[in-house]
Amino acid sequence: MSGGGPEVLTSAQMRAADAHAIAAGVPGIALMEQAGKAVAFAIMSRWAARPAAILCGPGNNGGDGYVIARLLSEAGWPVEVFSLGDVSALKGDAAHMASLWMGGVKPLDSFKADRFGLVVDALFGSGLSKPLEGMALKASRSLAESNCVVVAVDVPSGVNGDESGSEGPCAKADLTVTFHRLKAAHLFHPARASCGEIILANIGIPASWRAGEGVLPEIVQLPRITLPDTGHDSAAHKHGKGRLCVLAGPPGATGAARLSAMAGLKAGAGLVTLLCPPASLTEAATASLAVMTKSIREEDFAETLSLHRASALVIGPGAGLNEALKARVLAALAAGIPAVLDADALSAFADDPEVLFAALHDRAVLTPHTGEFERLFPGLLDTSASPIDASRVAAAQSGAIVLLKGPATVIAHPDGRAAVNVHASGRLATAGSGDVVAGLIGALLAQGIAPFEAARSAAFIHGEAGYHLPPGGTAEDLLAVLPDALSSLVAGQRRLVALARLTAPG
Repeated sequence: MSGGGPEVLTSAQMRAADAHAIAAGVPGIALMEQAGKAVAFAIMSRWAARPAAILCGPGNNGGDGYVIARLLSEAGWPVEVFSLGDVSALKGDAAHMASLWMGGVKPLDSFKADRFGLVVDALFGSGLSKPLEGMALKASRSLAESNCVVVAVDVPSGVNGDESGSEGPCAKADLTVTFHRLKAAHLFHPARASCGEIILANIGIPASWRAGEGVLPEIVQLPRITLPDTGHDSAAHKHGKGRLCVLAGPPGATGAARLSAMAGLKAGAGLVTLLCPPASLTEAATASLAVMTKSIREEDFAETLSLHRASALVIGPGAGLNEALKARVLAALAAGIPAVLDADALSAFADDPEVLFAALHDRAVLTPHTGEFERLFPGLLDTSASPIDASRVAAAQSGAIVLLKGPATVIAHPDGRAAVNVHASGRLATAGSGDVVAGLIGALLAQGIAPFEAARSAAFIHGEAGYHLPPGGTAEDLLAVLPDALSSLVAGQRRLVALARLTAPG
């Protein structure tokens, strides 16, 4: 299956999209009216009328606030507007919208959150690049001390839309309504936690906005994944569906590799073989009836893979941090087969990542969590605005696909392509879950799916399986629900995920 998913924009790209719409004949006041209408509609569809305060800033975000105030008031809500700065200083579309508000405006320093049942934060948009200060900081603290509902316009004030964190205090929203496309702050913690529920609203920017914007990340949704072969073709043969090899670890540590191997089998690989050190063979062989087990010795690992006609390899889960593992990783990469490098296969090169980078190719997929990412790319997460930026740099630096695991998983290609998967249940936060996703990627690689697409699709399938997990579910339970998850996806049943698209009426 293929299709489109909503992209993730920087604040500068969003401004360019707005400018394109205006140049294409869409009036700026029409865009602002639609933005305010989307917020007002979202509010009225969730909460009954109650005393509401609209906090308006000095720019277009404040202009949206005046639209929201007018529409809520027309619907019978008691509304008060508070302005950061003199209303007479507003310019352009924001000034026009302020002129349509007939209800009076109070200075922001008179705002007390505990007087209201709902507050709309329209102080600053996604382009704010400095901490809150002065009256805005005071208002944010007042919100934090109250029990009122908080609705943010675009992003909560104090959050930079391009970053996953904030430099200082920020308003905490129960609902954030953003426009046209998402920003990094809507996806990654801790900024994500300040947004509450997120709604993405269409405000009428024409489709031609993409011209000249370059490569954009995208939110991965069902139409943007490739599923394994789950059909009923009577001519199908196991050898035609790929041969996946998984390296097992020492005795007592084979569980991670076994999880990867079983995930690979359930995701459609025709034949899955656990390559075991001799001492681990009995332990691995008695654990599964479906996965083959073979003993390997210290002979050339590439020769072993050739002997088993491996279509793809998963290496690293529970493999042990030693020189033998490093040699096997380098041998496998030299052989050129598609490979998933996970866990120990990454950490083994922490002291000399350049050795690994020199051996990598674009048919390799690295699957680090943040700790493993830091070992290979020290400081990169801290110095990057968001995990998207960090993963893109890491992919370019290493020459491989990078899948950075997290509540929002980033998949980046050396050529600059990137995707973000947000389709994931919190129940996936259990030991062994990452081993399962490594096996899913391996299975898709074994079936001939391109590495970037395999990683992106596996992340979504893994996330869907998480929604099928019962409370208290383990990684073994995740294996058990994989067939149901795949059946749901094959049937085209889409689950509502953390993000929803809302088009304001009229």
